[in-house]
Amino acid sequence: MAKPNTRRLDKEIEKTRDKIEAVHNDQWWPLTGSERRQIMGALAGGSYRVVRGKSTDRAERRLESLKQSVLTRLTTEMTALQTERQRIVNEYAQAKAARKSSGWW
Repeated sequence: MAKPNTRRLDKEIEKTRDKIEAVHNDQWWPLTGSERRQIMGALAGGSYRVVRGKSTDRAERRLESLKQSVLTRLTTEMTALQTERQRIVNEYAQAKAARKSSGWW
């Protein structure tokens, strides 16, 4: 019997790892539409405050909070994918052990 087929999950795990790295590098491509709108809102609010000569602390905290929520979402997705991969590997190992133990010697 061949090895368990985890290629699809491995690709998804790699994509998610790339997304996490992109968020750390302040890139927007892994964000959902809602997250992009929230970031644009925070940037617009911060820009308005800069033009008025006021502090941008609130906008900066909001951006940092949004970045943390995106990282949390991606980390949760990564954990779910890794858990599913491990489940497939464990099922394969159990089936292989059952086949070996059912031999006639």
